[in-house]
Amino acid sequence: MKCPFCGHVDTQVVETRVSEDGDFIRRRRQCGACEKRFTTYERPDVNFPSIVKKDGRRIDYERVKLLASFNLALRKRPVSTDQIDSAIERIEEKLLNLGVREVPSSRIGELVMRELKKLDKVAYIRFASVYRSFEDIDEFKTLVDEVRR
Repeated sequence: MKCPFCGHVDTQVVETRVSEDGDFIRRRRQCGACEKRFTTYERPDVNFPSIVKKDGRRIDYERVKLLASFNLALRKRPVSTDQIDSAIERIEEKLLNLGVREVPSSRIGELVMRELKKLDKVAYIRFASVYRSFEDIDEFKTLVDEVRR
């Protein structure tokens, strides 16, 4: 595994852990050159459904895009990376269990909103306000009232 900091190819596994549900392996590695540590995750290679965008384009599923959405919504919120990883795992499991070759991006957006609502109400409102393209304050107020109930 190449070091993400210096590019050196000699890295060593310092610690290995299997996730609680056994879905992936987490490895802590250390570079032999710069001695910095980093984490890698080992997951089975599975075929996720293609994502159908609103304009009809089809793109491949990318975990990093989902992670970026969570990180943006959860910016400066008290939610751990383990909680985010678990939420993404649940979404990926649902996508695989659908058993379809294509899934609309709106379906993924709804799954993200469901997970964010469980994790953090503020992040949920942030994501929903952008995802649903609120045009006035009344739509925003309605969502806040819904979350308060």
